[in-house]
Amino acid sequence: MKLDLLVLAVHPDDAELGCSGTIIKHITQGKKVGIIDFTKGELGTRGTAETRTEESKNATAIMGIHVRENIGIRDGFFKNDEEHQLKLIKMIRKYQPEIVLTNALYDRHPDHGRASDLANDAIFLSGLRKIETSIDGISQQPWRPRLTLQYIQDTYIKPDIIIDISAQMEQKIEAIKAFKTQFNSPGEDEPQTYISTPAFLQSVIARAREMGKNIGAEYGEGFTSRKLLGVDSLFNLK
Repeated sequence: MKLDLLVLAVHPDDAELGCSGTIIKHITQGKKVGIIDFTKGELGTRGTAETRTEESKNATAIMGIHVRENIGIRDGFFKNDEEHQLKLIKMIRKYQPEIVLTNALYDRHPDHGRASDLANDAIFLSGLRKIETSIDGISQQPWRPRLTLQYIQDTYIKPDIIIDISAQMEQKIEAIKAFKTQFNSPGEDEPQTYISTPAFLQSVIARAREMGKNIGAEYGEGFTSRKLLGVDSLFNLK
């Protein structure tokens, strides 16, 4: 399946927290959207790899994602090296996305920035024809998306572009809450964490309000770009 938009996320729930409003918005516009999760989040304090997998399926259904895969690399200890780059190159060539959204350039969680660099390098290398890859014995063609953006996660980073997600905000929160072991689950027999408190989910909503305010919308999601962005007409800008 060729995708219009592919989201690369190091942990299950990164896509939901960082850019699910944008995902949902483009699906309602008829775009084909997929997610590649790098790890199963097995190092998370709450829940297990198995519960995260089930929660991921529920969130996928809420968002209406066309395809979601987990490439099963090691949570916390993966490297930006040839082995891991090739895993991503295969996924990029498999789905041939026009646009890719990746983890934040840097963040409180060290996996996020490292995953962003891994994705950025794999995206470039995916376009080189002398790097040969195959899936199930079938050779793949080189492919490089025309645009890569990074969603903003816990640490505030000034965005280069903001997407209005006012109409998608309720569904975004529903997708986040699908990860029941992780977010706002009082009474669970597990330790409280930075993201499990009600205050954390409120901060996600507050961030979306802040982003939206900057473009005259109720809610927004911000993205950064490693390159300058261009438009065909000034009248396409808000």
